[in-house]
This record gives sequence, C-alpha cells and structure tokens, in this order.
Amino acid sequence: MLDEHYLNPKLAAIYDLDSPWSVDRDFYLALAGDSPKTILDIGCGTGLLCDALAAQGHSVTGMDPSWSMLEIARRKPHADKVNWVRSVAQHFESNLHFDLIIMTGHAFQVLLEDDDIAATFAMIQRQIEPDGLMVFESRNPAFNWKEHWDYDLDIELNADAIVHESRRFLSMHGNRLIFELQYQFPDETLISSSELRFSPRSEIEALLSEAGLYVDRMAGDWDGSLFNETASPEMIFLVRKNP
Repeated sequence: MLDEHYLNPKLAAIYDLDSPWSVDRDFYLALAGDSPKTILDIGCGTGLLCDALAAQGHSVTGMDPSWSMLEIARRKPHADKVNWVRSVAQHFESNLHFDLIIMTGHAFQVLLEDDDIAATFAMIQRQIEPDGLMVFESRNPAFNWKEHWDYDLDIELNADAIVHESRRFLSMHGNRLIFELQYQFPDETLISSSELRFSPRSEIEALLSEAGLYVDRMAGDWDGSLFNETASPEMIFLVRKNP
C-alpha cells in the first residue's frame, strides 16, 4: 500500500517543492554519462531525474506505482521523450533491456518484505544488459537516524499561501522505522504515515547474490566516498549482473 504523500494529488503537486534537485540526483545524472543509454528509473516519482536524463538524449523509462506522481511527471519539459509506466517494481516487464537501472530517493526501503526485494532484484536481473549497471541506495542502519530524522520546513505555494511540512520519528522496531509527515495547508492539515525497512549491508548483498547480481563497488555518500560501516549515512550500491 502506497503512503498518502505519494497517492494524494494535493501532496504530489508539492513534491518537487519539498524535494527539489539535489546532490543525489547529480550523482545519478553523472552515472549516465554523455553517450546515449537505455535507462530505467524505478520509482521515478514526479520524474525530475527522468526529465533531466531525457534532456541529455538518453532513452528513458520512468516507472512508478502512483498515478498522482506520474501525472506530475507527464508535465515535465521533456516528458514526451520518456516512456512512463505505472507499475510496482516486483511486477514490471518490458521488451527492452537497459544499460542503466536506477532506484533513487531511498525507494528501495519501501520494499518491506524479503519476497518484495527478491522479486525486484529478479526483475532487474532479467531486464539489465549483460554489461549494464544497476544503482540504488539505502540508509545505513548503523547511523543514528532517530537523532537526524525530524525536520520542519515551509513550502511557498504563492505569495499568499505557505504549507508547513514536518517529519517526525515515531518508533524503530527491529529493522522497521515508523514516521509521520504532516502538511499544514491554509485550508486543511494532511497526515501521511510511513514505514521503511533498514536492512544491513550483508542482508542486501545476500539477496542480490540470490538473484544473480553482485556489488561491483559501494559508496557511503553522494561525494563518492568509500562506505564506512559506522559513519556513512548512505549505502550506495553499484551492482552488476553475474557473468
């Protein structure tokens, strides 16, 4: 089940305002390089990165399970150059094979069960070119997320309207973090509750291996620095298909 902040059209409409272009998108855009590639963006959301990749001449498929997010994506400047597909990662099928498959925005962490992750990795193994690259990130569970999770920000809709957004850590049970997003619009308050999985590196690598994939290299942050088990906030996996 998708969370309200993905499903609700009113919240999808402000997604690019509270999650604008960022260093992680710079990282993924640079991975594509200059030569044209066939690219799959899993959980593309409002299509900000797909649009940038299409502008550089890549053949892009943007896949997301939310109609609301895809409706925003279809309004991007280069949207007509992107193949937009509504699907969950576990069930995605295409006649195409991809040079680069990406899963950004910590979308991997919404896969809560082993079966969901296994099905997603199996799909990637089927759809990626033999020499292709798959890249995704998951937050490092050893990092102190409780201390760094909460935030408050104001989103300016226009000169007369501001939305106050807050994120609050609620609990951590095993590898599951529960949190709440609250959006205070001028006319109403909307609340979205969420659950994310915080898998350790060894668990993710084992599931990749079962799918016939392996970690070619790993970074710990968006500057490309090496992963540090205790200090790195991110686990960025650069994955390839077994020969």
